[in-house]
Amino acid sequence: MVKRKKSPPGGRQTALDPAGLDRSGLVLGRDTPAAAGYAMPGEWVRHEATLISWPRDPVTFRDIPAVERIFADVIAALSHGERVDCLVPDGATAQRAAQLVGARGGRHVQFFEQPTADVWIRDYGPTFVLKRRGRAVRRGYVRWRFNAWGGKYEKLLADDGLPDRLGLPGPRFAPGIVLEGGSIDVNGAGSVLTTEQCLLHPNRNPHLKRAELEAYLRAYLGVRQVLWLGEGIVGDDTDGHVDDLARFVGPRTIVTAYEDDPKDANYAALHDTWRRLVAMADPEGRPFEIVKLPMPGALFAGKRRLPASYANFVIGNDRILLPAYGPRARDDKAAKILAKCFPGRPVVKIEAKELVYGHGSFHCATQQVPAAR
Repeated sequence: MVKRKKSPPGGRQTALDPAGLDRSGLVLGRDTPAAAGYAMPGEWVRHEATLISWPRDPVTFRDIPAVERIFADVIAALSHGERVDCLVPDGATAQRAAQLVGARGGRHVQFFEQPTADVWIRDYGPTFVLKRRGRAVRRGYVRWRFNAWGGKYEKLLADDGLPDRLGLPGPRFAPGIVLEGGSIDVNGAGSVLTTEQCLLHPNRNPHLKRAELEAYLRAYLGVRQVLWLGEGIVGDDTDGHVDDLARFVGPRTIVTAYEDDPKDANYAALHDTWRRLVAMADPEGRPFEIVKLPMPGALFAGKRRLPASYANFVIGNDRILLPAYGPRARDDKAAKILAKCFPGRPVVKIEAKELVYGHGSFHCATQQVPAAR
């Protein structure tokens, strides 16, 4: 069933910004998620819903109708296992989107009139954290600052602060630093993956050093260790987001994009990623299982390489959504690898070529809302 509402589900917000934040970033006060008993769970933990923002920016995409069809496919597929909350700018867009989703068999979808500048809600949206006490699970969220990937797109700065416009219930944590959701990936067991290219880039938080950024990640994600990778894939305008590179698929298993062709532009960076991953261990000193995920065939916009990667998949409650770029044999190989990582969750391949012209894919365009009770 597809429903339309005027505004997102609201609730009383409790501000828990750090009191007396130390400029060094190393003393973060008591009112952080970790200090309050919260932590970001792995993406495979059951979702209450998934957040998504309907596409409408012709500057981002060359073919809006084609991208709308992709979004409708993604929403309909996810809605079989969880609710999908889709943000739209107005009622007319909600009606058109509802028709497209409904024609694809969408089941549990709600549309909220909440304008956004672009679709990449993973990066400017809330990061949800959970606190477990006995059988009760409470949910809060982290509101990072968003500066359009280092100030690259002035128009998209309007998406900064979206989490505060959604009226989300539960405690709110605001560290006051720039960070995008696609730059981090957690296993829910004390570890977070990120990249030096992105988090240490001077266009994000130039006043913070590596150790200070690690302190923020530990305090606001509830992790014990930060696992640093190097550079991201060619064509990624986010300065190396990890969700195009390597992803946790379990507490001790990581899939990583891999390129066999030494002549490919991604070969060196992806081999460096592999070397770093196989040398890593969890907080207890146990090595991770590292699974190679092939890269799709190279896609270009003119002479510019696009950041197509199978690592940008989405983990739903009852299925995995894999962006398909071609050739078909590579799409099928990637699907089989992910199916082994997620027994019982079929892998659904959805054509994503038009989407990656906007420099992102399924994971970038979604944000899971873990279930609370």
